[in-house]
Amino acid sequence: MLGTCAVRAAGVAMATLSGLVGLVGLGPAQAAAAPAGAVQGPVPVAWRACTGEGVPSGMECGALDVPVDWSKPRGKQVRLELVRLPATEPARRIGSVLGIPGGPGANGIDDLKRAAPGLTELRRRFDLVGYRPRTTAWTTTAAEPCWKPGVALRDPRDPRDFEAMAAAMAEAFVACRESDTTGLFAHLDSLSVARDMEAVRRALGEERLSFMANSYGGVAAAAYMRLFPQRIRAMYVDGVVNQTEGWPMVNLVMRAGVERSLERFGAWCAATPACALHGEDAAEVWRELTRDADREPIPVTSEQYGAGELTGWHLRNLGFVPDPGPGHSRWLALAEWVDRARRGDGSGFADYVLGNTQVWAMPVMLAMSCGDGRDYTGWAQLQQYRRDIRKVAPSFPGAAFDQLGCIGWPEPVANRARPLEVRGLPPMLGAGSLEGDFTSTERFIRMVPGSVTVGYDGPGHALYLSGKKCPIAHATAYLTELKLPAAGTVCPAE
Repeated sequence: MLGTCAVRAAGVAMATLSGLVGLVGLGPAQAAAAPAGAVQGPVPVAWRACTGEGVPSGMECGALDVPVDWSKPRGKQVRLELVRLPATEPARRIGSVLGIPGGPGANGIDDLKRAAPGLTELRRRFDLVGYRPRTTAWTTTAAEPCWKPGVALRDPRDPRDFEAMAAAMAEAFVACRESDTTGLFAHLDSLSVARDMEAVRRALGEERLSFMANSYGGVAAAAYMRLFPQRIRAMYVDGVVNQTEGWPMVNLVMRAGVERSLERFGAWCAATPACALHGEDAAEVWRELTRDADREPIPVTSEQYGAGELTGWHLRNLGFVPDPGPGHSRWLALAEWVDRARRGDGSGFADYVLGNTQVWAMPVMLAMSCGDGRDYTGWAQLQQYRRDIRKVAPSFPGAAFDQLGCIGWPEPVANRARPLEVRGLPPMLGAGSLEGDFTSTERFIRMVPGSVTVGYDGPGHALYLSGKKCPIAHATAYLTELKLPAAGTVCPAE
C-alpha cells in the first residue's frame, strides 16, 4: 500500500504517494465494443491459443460480453477479454483461480503474464484466469473531454474554495459524461465490477471460485463478498485497502505508514554517506522543506506539463517516496531532490507533482473510483480528516489528493462505504509488507473471523506479482488445501 507506485496517463509515468493506486495502464485502445443485446447467461468461454509477444506457453484467450448497466441486462454491452493458463495436472484439478487486478484500471491479463513464473505450483491444481475489467476497457475508449483536468488540485483554504473546486470538477465530469458513447462513465463502481466477476464464474462453469486480489482489487473483492458470498471457495488478498471503512480511514491508515517510512528514510540517510542529506536529520529537512514551501511555493517548469509551483501540500501528497526501491535507488534520488528543492530548485519533483496534479483531476481517472465513494462528503468531513491526520501523521497534514477530485461527482454513489456482512464467508489469507501495506491488508482480513495476514519483512506491494516466494508459498498452500499459516507468520525479505 505504501510503496512507490506509478500512474501511467497518456503514456507518461508519474510517482504518487499511494501504492494502492497500483500500476494503472492507460495505454492504446485494445477493447472491442460488444453489440447491444448480446446473449446473456452462462455461455461458456470459447478458448483459443493466445498469440503475440510475451505470452506464456499454453495461455489461452477468450472473451465475455456483459451489460454496461447491470440493471439493463439487454442493453449496451462491454467486452471483457480473458486469458487462462490451464492446470498442468488436469486429473487433480480443483478448479479456477480468478485474479482481481488493482488500479483501478490495471489489466488482469498483464498481471497473469507477470505472475505466471511464480505460480507454477499453484497451476498444478488450478486453471489460472485473468481478465481485463471494465475499468481497463474504459481507459482505452474514453472520449477526449474525459482527459481534460477539471481543476489544478490544491488543499482547499475554506468552504468557498472547497465548493469552487467541487463545481469545477462537476463541470468536467458532465463534459465527460456527455461525450461518453460507451455508457461506462456511470457504471465503473466496484459493485458493477463484482457482477462482471460473477459473470466470469458462470461462464467458467464453476460452482465456487477461488480468488487472488491485489491493491485496489480489494474494493472489488469486498463488493463480491457482499453480493455473492456463497460463490467464494477461498480469497487471497495482497496489499489491499479496506474501503468498507471509508476513504478517510483508508487514507489515515496509509499516511500513518508513510509517517513511519519517513523515519526509516531519515535513519537510512544517517547511515548512508551516499545520501545527499547525510550528516543531517533528513526527516526534519523534509518537514522544513514542506513548511517553507507552504509559505513560499517553489516555482517549477516541466517540459510536458508547463509551469507550476510546489506547495508543501503538493510535496507531501505527491513528492515523498515511501519505497526505497532496488538498492535504495529511489531514496538516493529523493534525497538529492530534497537537497536541491530547499535551495530553490524543485526540478526533481516537477514532472511527478505537476503530472499527478493533472492526472488526479482527469474524469477518465476519477470515474473509476468515484462510484466507490472516494470523495469528501463535505467541508465538515474534510475538516475532521485534517484534525485526525495531524494526530496519526503529523508530517503529512492536509487533504488527501485522491479524494479531492471526486468531490464534484455528479452521479449517485453506487458503492458507498458500509459494514460488510461476513456470515458464511470462508476465512481469508492476506499478505502485506511490514514496511507498507500490511496494516491496510490486516484491516481488510480481520473482518472475517479466522483469517490470517502474513507479513513480509521488507518493502514491496502486491507481493505475488513481484514473485516473492514465501508469500506465494503460503498463498499456494491456502488456495490448494484451504490451509492457513499460524497467526503472526512473517516472511523474510527476498
